Amino acid sequence: MRSAHKRAVIAKIAIYLILIIIALMMLIPFLWMLSASIKTDREVFVMDPFVWIPKIPRWSNYSTIWTKIPFGKFVENTMFLTIVVTILQLLTSSFAAYAFAKLEFKHRDKLFLAYIATIAMPWQVYMVPQFIMMRRMGLNDKLLAIICLQAFSAFGVFMMKQFYMDIPDELCEAARIDGMSEYGIYMRIMLPLSRPALATLTIFTFVATWNDYLGPLIYLKSQAKKTIQLGLKMFISQYSSDYGLIMAGSVLSLIPVLLMFLLLQRYFVEGVASTGLKG
Repeated sequence: MRSAHKRAVIAKIAIYLILIIIALMMLIPFLWMLSASIKTDREVFVMDPFVWIPKIPRWSNYSTIWTKIPFGKFVENTMFLTIVVTILQLLTSSFAAYAFAKLEFKHRDKLFLAYIATIAMPWQVYMVPQFIMMRRMGLNDKLLAIICLQAFSAFGVFMMKQFYMDIPDELCEAARIDGMSEYGIYMRIMLPLSRPALATLTIFTFVATWNDYLGPLIYLKSQAKKTIQLGLKMFISQYSSDYGLIMAGSVLSLIPVLLMFLLLQRYFVEGVASTGLKG
């Protein structure tokens, strides 16, 4: 018994050591980004010897980026786009998921399967038709084009439906007997009980929209409409690149994502922990 317990402890220690090593390896790119953000362009790629903190840190990178490009406008555009898309995806995904999970209508399962099947289709397949459609609608070079295209999410519907399936149908039936409408059930029962799933979907949508590069690159042309990801590209020219400023901008762009995760972390962990529990 004692030897078995000893082997179990050793195995657990080994697993934790492996996980710690993997976590440190994943942190290295972020630490390098922080280090490069306070260096000159020449110091960024000096590897022999590599210095994490230079003798004279170039903290001015974090102030220069606000004046060298309209970084504040890019942050404003990105924040507006991300917040609107996240709210719309939460609304449309949760509302559609309620219908697929708790309502009975003709061809419900077939319609759900057809909608979810679009997840398997690469975006590059319908990228050009979408662009042509947006251009004909007069939405080219407008944030509204990206909002219209990203307001709906098959993945969000699938995730919310799976969570709704764990909520007992008896709650909805009792509410219907009491005279509550389907809209009332959705607002007063389903949404309050699905906070962990909503928090998870919020994190996924916020991060994906905030870091989106290809979508804004296709639809946004004027400088006043650009997002952070497009704005940082302005530091890359044909013959040179300001890598210190690029890394400083990347660090600043990472802050809202970290704050969003920290704010919703409790609900996110709760949603993961409650996976598979029914009744």
